[in-house]
Amino acid sequence: MRFPKITVLGASLLGCAAFWPVATFAQDEDAFFNLAGRPTLNFYGVPGLIDMPSAEALPDGQVAVAVSNFAGQTRTTLTFQALPRIQASFRYSGIKDAGFSSFDTYRDRSFDVRFLLNRESRYLPAVTVGLQDFAGTGIYAGEFIAATKNFSGDRIPGTIKATVGLGWGRLGSSGGIGSPFGSDRPSFTPGDTGGDFSTDQWFRGEMAPFAGLEWQINDKWGVKAEYSSDAYTLETSNGSFDRESRFNFATEYQVSERLRVGGYYLFGSEFGVNLQMQLHPNRPITNMRLPAPRPYYIRPSRRENPESYTTDWYASQEGGSVLIRDALIPLLEAEGLTLIEVRTSTSETEVRYTNGRYGATAVSVGRVARVLARLLPDSVETFRIVPVVGNLAQSAVVFRRSDLEALEFSSDAPAALLAVTGFEGAAPTLIGSARNEALYPAYNWSIGPYLKQRYFDANEPVRFDLGVDITASFEPAPGWKLAGRLQHRLTGNLEDSETSGEFLLPRVRSNAAAYDRGGRTTVTNLYLSRQWKISPDIYARVTGGYLERMYGGISGEVLWKPVASRLALGVEANYVKQRAFDDLLGFQDYTVATGHASAYYEFKNGFTGQLDVGRYLAGDVGATVTLEREFSNGWRLGGFFTLTDVSKEEFGVGSFDKGVKLTIPASWFIGRPTKDTRSITVRPFERDGGARLSTPGRLYEQVRSGHRAGLVGNWSGVWE
Repeated sequence: MRFPKITVLGASLLGCAAFWPVATFAQDEDAFFNLAGRPTLNFYGVPGLIDMPSAEALPDGQVAVAVSNFAGQTRTTLTFQALPRIQASFRYSGIKDAGFSSFDTYRDRSFDVRFLLNRESRYLPAVTVGLQDFAGTGIYAGEFIAATKNFSGDRIPGTIKATVGLGWGRLGSSGGIGSPFGSDRPSFTPGDTGGDFSTDQWFRGEMAPFAGLEWQINDKWGVKAEYSSDAYTLETSNGSFDRESRFNFATEYQVSERLRVGGYYLFGSEFGVNLQMQLHPNRPITNMRLPAPRPYYIRPSRRENPESYTTDWYASQEGGSVLIRDALIPLLEAEGLTLIEVRTSTSETEVRYTNGRYGATAVSVGRVARVLARLLPDSVETFRIVPVVGNLAQSAVVFRRSDLEALEFSSDAPAALLAVTGFEGAAPTLIGSARNEALYPAYNWSIGPYLKQRYFDANEPVRFDLGVDITASFEPAPGWKLAGRLQHRLTGNLEDSETSGEFLLPRVRSNAAAYDRGGRTTVTNLYLSRQWKISPDIYARVTGGYLERMYGGISGEVLWKPVASRLALGVEANYVKQRAFDDLLGFQDYTVATGHASAYYEFKNGFTGQLDVGRYLAGDVGATVTLEREFSNGWRLGGFFTLTDVSKEEFGVGSFDKGVKLTIPASWFIGRPTKDTRSITVRPFERDGGARLSTPGRLYEQVRSGHRAGLVGNWSGVWE
């Protein structure tokens, strides 16, 4: 098979990200609100001066979005500080009247990565090495090493930052001082499909120095000056602007804790603007307002009240379970939880429930434990609390009641409770339980607006449709679901999308615009599914029908995931047929058997890696690598790439499938508990190679939040 030359580098970056030590979030939250010392962003949307980079790193976990414009160039950049020393960026740029393009505005996608070699100390500067546009077309390609030092004192109001550095490629095109690592470096080639890691070009060619100063006068105002090493050869040669000086100047204003704006005078001839927004996952827009939990009921000792420990209330186990069930249902509903079943004896109670309110499963586990402590007789010492998602019992969290009573007000209650808590596999069924008979059959429906976006059209960078979304589901019994979604477009311009280029593969995704033009009313999906547990560690799913917007058929999946294991293994097999363009109930002729074997691993620091190996929709064979970081409040951000036996010529522009994914919990915005999230996946190009079926209800994401690693990630929520 033919694979692009990125395997070694990709594996290296993933390995570094997964295992590099992480600083505490407390330090990074302090850095986020230290406005005078926080890094500001340059015109490329990364920590820097004006157009040149600096050596600073953002606080760990920080997400930054920047939009800059000058001389007909607009750059929109998403930057993520993935680890304290590793930062990654995705950039979408528009260059007006580019002489090398037939479009009025040339659109370019690029990726950056930088690595902090040395943190700033009292005597030594921060030192960073970076790669700019290392996996795009190369129009902004360059490498650098930079050093930055902060200076402050009683005689100087605010803080002064000094940066010096050396650049190669684009960052070494003006004021060169030699080529210490070789002079062989090709220039940007219009029409290049991009996507390759041209490692043989890195740090080659002419090397040039750059430098600059930033004076953060106070928490609001800052000024900058820099000496640039970018000649802007392409832009000046086609007359976009005249580069009359190597010096740039700026004034910036901090509007709020998250928003900063700036005005700039660049290269002696141009004015520019820059809008910067910095967000931290652990600093929500609105602080969370959880309903205060009731304190734990503290039982009297056996010596003080022996009768409460010898009651015959549970002489009939089934009868006791029924009494507890009837009492639990309203108490759990008040907490936003739904009882499924309960089994109890004189010493142990197991409760299975669904969580409809809290984003963190650990919070729901803690709320169930508090309810049990107030309700159950004193003789019940062991609580087995089992969260359930879609008929899949995730795990059994086992508490000793005496531990909960003793540790609630401990100085280190979360760690102390974790040390004495058990995490066990939950049996597929709970024999001898009292079930909540009111749960089935279950009907659900909703109606509301929908917004569908598409990015990076050659003529319009953002297109959208707005309409009405109707969803409905019917669950006749545990694990069975009949569900569907109907959408009606009211307005938008997705139907105006154009797909250009030569297509050498079956058009399994690149014809999305034809579906947009197919009709105003569409059946997005309509399917019947069943999912169940085969054993405490094995889960299964079968789904059939109109699985997604473009394909219908049958899908089956089996997942092995022990509760305490960081590793999970799964197999999925699908046989699907391409749907008609009107997205109603018809089909086209194209059919394909597709499927993957998957491995998932939960690294430290909130990272999850996923490897999917198999056959894709176009019949190509290969693998997808995904790395994602999840924060304790539900924020998730990561990236992926797919390599198959499709050559870059067959794939087309972009060379291989890749992209970034961002998920933000709705509670981060509204400040109240909810399981709703807002997700977006951004691909530079939507092509046919490496395209995977989008099947509803894949098992791993349903299961993982209630297993040990998912619970421990927000274990303090047990006490909230």
